[in-house]
Amino acid sequence: MRILAAMSGGVDSAVAAARAVEAGHEVVGVHLALSRAGGTLRTGSRGCCTIEDAMDARRAADRLGIPFYVWDFSERFRDDVIEDFVAEYRAGRTPNPCMRCNERIKFAALLERAIELGFDAVCTGHYATLVDGPRGRELHRASDAAKDQSYVLGVLTAEQLAHTYFPLGSTPSKAVVRAEAEARGLTVAHKPDSHDICFIPDGDTRGWLADRVGAARGDILDRSGAIVGGHDGAHAFTVGQRRGLQLGVPAPDGRPRFVLEVRPVSNTVVVGPKEALATAEIAGERFSWAGRPEAADAFDCDVQIRAHAEPVPARAVLADGLLTVTPVEPFDGVAPGQTAVLYDGTRVIGQFTIDRTVSAVPVGA
Repeated sequence: MRILAAMSGGVDSAVAAARAVEAGHEVVGVHLALSRAGGTLRTGSRGCCTIEDAMDARRAADRLGIPFYVWDFSERFRDDVIEDFVAEYRAGRTPNPCMRCNERIKFAALLERAIELGFDAVCTGHYATLVDGPRGRELHRASDAAKDQSYVLGVLTAEQLAHTYFPLGSTPSKAVVRAEAEARGLTVAHKPDSHDICFIPDGDTRGWLADRVGAARGDILDRSGAIVGGHDGAHAFTVGQRRGLQLGVPAPDGRPRFVLEVRPVSNTVVVGPKEALATAEIAGERFSWAGRPEAADAFDCDVQIRAHAEPVPARAVLADGLLTVTPVEPFDGVAPGQTAVLYDGTRVIGQFTIDRTVSAVPVGA
């Protein structure tokens, strides 16, 4: 196959490209320039799209003896990921920019260009497994549960899965990947993993949002509607948050309170007891299927609401364009804007963006 290897400059994508070469494929490496800040440098292990990362990717490609290019996707990244991130927070939701990047950049914009240029597949260093089943290609969890990234790949469609290549899916651990990189002479063998949001390299998400959304004084309310504190901008809060609450009125029982709801229109934040975070139902209109035809009625599945959360058995119903999921046991602290990924065992069925949540604890209970 002709494979376009997306090389971030990290050890995973470098080893993935190396395995594609070793398997006999015709491989070309590409690094995506996602930032318009040309002088951006890496700070510790934050970020993944800096000048240093591009140079690391080039060195890896040279070592593998494959052609290498840098493609400027910064404008598309700004419009489809960064602006979406800001808009979601402005609307009081908690977005996952990594999901949007996979959905709209790595497996949409990049894959579209790859196919136009005659490539058969895009190769990445994600930890997930592809299985060719009776109905087409299936996306499954990686063999290493600690590194499994099938959740952030849940946005891929059946057509996209048909043109993807994940060489690391069956690798038992990250240590094996690092040892392999060292044996291959790749200089990124011991490079730290990136973390946090790549376009906020200093990790100060609250400050970054304040510059773009703006600060405005608002009220913090309890579930009855009584004012119990104040804040400088509702965008700085997310469901489940405990720290950083400016509460002037203690809870009657003296127990800690948590953010239960963010209301951007009124610029208010609602707080309450931890048990009120229990969520009995989630629903959303923005969904996709990963190789499974749309269900006409209810079906059982496991649902994961965060990248490293435990999957929860649930019942899903698709009706009138709305996908509704009711867990067997309540979810803990779900925020609108999060992504729910549906599984059948290890296989990803599909995903949806959570638009609505229903608390398992009624007001006044």
